[in-house]
Amino acid sequence: MLTNRIFGNELKYLEEVLESGFRASSGASMMQRFEKAFASKFDVSHGVAFVNGTATMHAALEAWGIGSGDEVIVPPMTMASTTFAVLQCNATPIFADIDPKTFQICSNSIAENITNKTKAIITVALFGLSPDMDPIMALARKHGLKVLEDNAECFLGEYKGRLAGTIGDCASYSLQNSKHLTSGEGGIVITNDEEFAVKLRKIASLGYSGVSATSGKVTRQEIQSPDYFRHVSLGWNYRMPELCCAVALAQVENIDTLVKRRKDVGELFSEVVRPFRQWFVPQSTPSYAVHSYWTFAAYLARDDITWYELREKFASLGGDGVYACWKLTYKEPFLANMEVLGREQFISQRNIDKYQTGICPVAESLQPRMFMFKTNYWDWQKALSQAEILSETLSHFA
Repeated sequence: MLTNRIFGNELKYLEEVLESGFRASSGASMMQRFEKAFASKFDVSHGVAFVNGTATMHAALEAWGIGSGDEVIVPPMTMASTTFAVLQCNATPIFADIDPKTFQICSNSIAENITNKTKAIITVALFGLSPDMDPIMALARKHGLKVLEDNAECFLGEYKGRLAGTIGDCASYSLQNSKHLTSGEGGIVITNDEEFAVKLRKIASLGYSGVSATSGKVTRQEIQSPDYFRHVSLGWNYRMPELCCAVALAQVENIDTLVKRRKDVGELFSEVVRPFRQWFVPQSTPSYAVHSYWTFAAYLARDDITWYELREKFASLGGDGVYACWKLTYKEPFLANMEVLGREQFISQRNIDKYQTGICPVAESLQPRMFMFKTNYWDWQKALSQAEILSETLSHFA
């Protein structure tokens, strides 16, 4: 019986790293094993590991040459890291509204926000569901834009029979502790573009000349030479530590089981709320998609009950913590007050003036009403209990 998300080779692989004494000769072998296993699972050519799932996106944008004066379209309803990555490149985030049923970035709103300065689109598979990618990719190809799939919340989700993350030019995954797979911290970018993968690796590895799409290791023979030119470009120290890679590798080996549990819990909650769907509206999963349920999301479509009243009733009956949806990114103080560490100089006044209430009305309507319920229950009896408590909570207000 599954009672914990750590049940594979995590300890074994950690011991391998520790027994190596972190010798230079052992290089980044665990990282290479993790990257290869992850890329193989998604049937792509390359995986490049990073210290976290924000560095992944920053590096991808840098590798595409995105910078000052460029615009990147992002959704407003998600963790602010998606926007941070754009600002870290000195580029300008532009917010497109969301679909009222799926809560995903809307292709029509993307189209309305494309300008001659737009260089990329970052989609977010929010809560574990892929956006409608075909029209987004059509727009990207028409306008010559890059597409980065932020799949931090979506492992093994599907879109029209394809794995989410294999549709755009690249995809970013997070291994932070709340995600389907975790190594405490970490991230990875997957792609089929070898030239892009090489650029990613150099950005992640201090611009070292000796790294490649498949290797983050610089050999001792190279680096000990007085004639060796180490740094061929600017880069960051974004490499994922070997200890984290060891845990991540073990998690990849059990990815199907880990994701299935979240999907099972999400589907359980979906059934529980079915009788109340008219006023407690769950995220809609289109027939073309397979949801991976990082969380189970729904919004309250009644004005006679407050978000807090429903949350407090759920808690009083023994419900676990319920998460509210993030404040829309453009309403967060860092953008509202332009506290962006000097990067305001790269954003036109016209775009600064856009960061106001009214630019994404669908997201603005849904965000204060949104509930996010945990799906990471490794004890199935606990999941059943929480589903029953949710049912009792909704029945109380019916």
